[in-house]
Amino acid sequence: MATKKKNLKKSAKTAKPTAAAQPQQASAGQQAPQQDPTALSIGDLKNLSTILDVASTRGAFKANEMAGVGFLYNKLQAFLAKVAPEQKPEATKAGASAPAEGK
Repeated sequence: MATKKKNLKKSAKTAKPTAAAQPQQASAGQQAPQQDPTALSIGDLKNLSTILDVASTRGAFKANEMAGVGFLYNKLQAFLAKVAPEQKPEATKAGASAPAEGK
């Protein structure tokens, strides 16, 4: 029995990963690319715009802070308006073809 344990220990120490095991690890990494948790999406910026609007409506900002908040809000809205037309043509094409199919 002692020889079995020694053989197991030796085989465990000298065992190298096989070539078959390496592609599985590589493919697993390729299947699920991890996104940057600090990245901001267009949806996040739209939510931020809504939050600023709601907070200002509820009086969360002092009068002397409103100029800075308003400037940031206007800048954010301009950016979203600039980015939104780039995404709308895809949605418009899908939306335009759907009613035509129903007729």
